[in-house]
Amino acid sequence: MLDRARLFTSSELQNEKMISLGKLSAGLAHELNNPASAIERCAAMLEDRLKDSGEATRDLAAETLNDEQIAAVEAVRRSCVAKQGREVRSPLEQSDHEEAIEAWLAGHGLDTANAQMLADTEVTFEALELLAAGVERPALNAVLRWAGADCAVRNLTSKIQDSAIRISSLVNAVKGFTHMDQANVAEPVDLGSCLANTVAVLQSKAHEKSVDVTLELEAELPKVRGFAAELNQVWGNLIDNALDAAVNGGHVQVLANREKQSVVVRILDDGAGVPAEIRDRIFDPFFTTKPMGQGTGLGLDIARRLVRHNDGAITFESQPGRTEFRVTLPVAEIAPSGVVR
Repeated sequence: MLDRARLFTSSELQNEKMISLGKLSAGLAHELNNPASAIERCAAMLEDRLKDSGEATRDLAAETLNDEQIAAVEAVRRSCVAKQGREVRSPLEQSDHEEAIEAWLAGHGLDTANAQMLADTEVTFEALELLAAGVERPALNAVLRWAGADCAVRNLTSKIQDSAIRISSLVNAVKGFTHMDQANVAEPVDLGSCLANTVAVLQSKAHEKSVDVTLELEAELPKVRGFAAELNQVWGNLIDNALDAAVNGGHVQVLANREKQSVVVRILDDGAGVPAEIRDRIFDPFFTTKPMGQGTGLGLDIARRLVRHNDGAITFESQPGRTEFRVTLPVAEIAPSGVVR
């Protein structure tokens, strides 16, 4: 019977891990698809913009500009690529901005075909007025086309770089979450990076419900003694449950601070709370309040087992609008030999 009990415990732990892996994979695929699609879209547009830039460069080379005119051209280029204080425009704001630039071009008798390229940049009307005062047509059309194409190329390459960095950061977050290629032994664990990685891999679920997730860590938070992979599974279960409980457009807080010789991690949500009549059963195996097919009732039971295996404790308090799970873990003590105590 003891052997069968051990086998059953091992099997249910493995099943819960597979369920968590399935949720992680679905969320990760969604998160990776956005930057990957952005890279594909920008790369396709980049070919056209490079063609425009080449043609505009040839037209500009045919014009003879003095030093003052070149300075005005450089001012426009600098304003185009400026990113300081840049705000993302809504589709309506972008449309209005493009119409305003088109109206300015038409008012100065210039080619309005350049309006879209210029609207995608941060060019200012002050820079355009300075340019119009120093450069006459038809050279002005060539300058604006060249500036718009050059800035469009820079913006597209910047978006490709940002998307690639996003993909890289997601992959690193998943590697940190799963602690791939690391032995499952007790070691000093940096809870800050573990919690940040868990929040990152669950961000897609938060976006689906428009839930704002905040992470607040005490400065110089000490490391704890434990098994990193097991602790990450605890954070994954607790934050995932908090996201399920939070209302649409709600808020989930993840906080960590030191209390004497322990580190306390608190996970709070603004959901309806745990009813008083079931609070004594919340950690029972196979007990769940989720609809059929959406929960196994093992998440909190396994979280409690893993916390205990890491010499910690888990408690919770709940009332309508505020539910808090607290995990307390011992601070890691490093011996001179480097062995974790």
